[in-house]
Amino acid sequence: MSLIVMKFGGSSVGDAERMKRVAGRIVERQREGHQCVVVVSAMGDTTDDLIDLTKQISSETPPSREMDMLLSTGEQVSVALLSITIQSLGQAAVSFTGWQAGMYTEAVHGKARITDIKPERIFTALEQGKVVIVAGFQGMTEDGEITTLGRGGSDTTAVALAAAIQADVCEIFTDVDGIYSTDPRVVKCARKLPEITYDEMLELANLGAAVLHPRAVEYAKNYNVPLVVRSSFNHNEGTQVKEEAAMEQGIVVRGIASDKNVARISILGVDEKPGQLAKVFTALAKEQIDVDIIVQSGVLNGLADFAFTVALSDKDKAVAVIESIRGTVGFREVTSQENLVKVSIVGAGMVSTPGVAAKMFEVISDLGLSINMVSTSEIKTSCVIDSGRLPEVIQALHTAYGLDTEQQVFVGGPSDRR
Repeated sequence: MSLIVMKFGGSSVGDAERMKRVAGRIVERQREGHQCVVVVSAMGDTTDDLIDLTKQISSETPPSREMDMLLSTGEQVSVALLSITIQSLGQAAVSFTGWQAGMYTEAVHGKARITDIKPERIFTALEQGKVVIVAGFQGMTEDGEITTLGRGGSDTTAVALAAAIQADVCEIFTDVDGIYSTDPRVVKCARKLPEITYDEMLELANLGAAVLHPRAVEYAKNYNVPLVVRSSFNHNEGTQVKEEAAMEQGIVVRGIASDKNVARISILGVDEKPGQLAKVFTALAKEQIDVDIIVQSGVLNGLADFAFTVALSDKDKAVAVIESIRGTVGFREVTSQENLVKVSIVGAGMVSTPGVAAKMFEVISDLGLSINMVSTSEIKTSCVIDSGRLPEVIQALHTAYGLDTEQQVFVGGPSDRR
């Protein structure tokens, strides 16, 4: 008998029929002799619908505390309905909200991080032979305030819970049957990966691959949680996410990701004095604005230009923050740019294979596109480009690195070490 955490996303429980299918799958695993803890997201588009309701009520930004109170109800509906469905199949079950399950977080509304898990009630219910169903995406502060974990928070809940109860495996059920070399909706010949390393998956998740949330992968890596991504609609083998993964012969790039949620902020004519950049990024950090790629140009007459990327949703806020510190950071002007996308290649084999980045630049250039910004690490290269021809770029890169199914693989060249 093993202890399994099973996580089902909103599309998997989007209506009554899907809820029944999921319940049947859970009962099947329980009756095989396993203990099952299930984490569930809100049904379908419930979260988006609740957000839209607030916009109809007021044009002002709603209080973050009340938004957490509101959005946490979506998962509460899901867990209750799933528990009812499982019990209708003759299997004992109990549903818990995040706070009932012992999920404690920091006191930050909308993007809280888990600080502790006290799973005593979960263990008690498991000992009673029940399926335990936990609401994802939510927790509680030490002061008793309801919090939410942000987008993808149910993935994080599932993996953190698996670590806390020392589950044998954490299975993430989605509407695709594993991790693919790129989005199969964009590239029809994308290949499913039988396994992938935590580091590769973390890069892909951070770079726009939406199958797993980055924080969930971080938890899995930090606590060595065995992770499997598989479909809720079939019984196909999924993708294992693990510390080390067997390299497919000749495959250097494991996957290609893209992120459309990108804006470029440029600060022009900055006084070239020690501490200027620190002031800018400290101010942004205080407002919870994440900064990605940073590029600084040369210095001319004691003035420098530099640019960085932020989430598109943070663009206006970032510009306002920078304008607010104009008095302490001397600069000529701040500008912003939209209609950009970040496309990235990821693979553990890149560090020891020459010519990988050069191939990427060549492919993009051959399509007649300019590269605005570049960022590299040992296992990834990212380029910020205009967004207009993204599907074409992804397909061209996918083919160039031998990732199309039934295709010769890319084996590198002498151009560089990325």
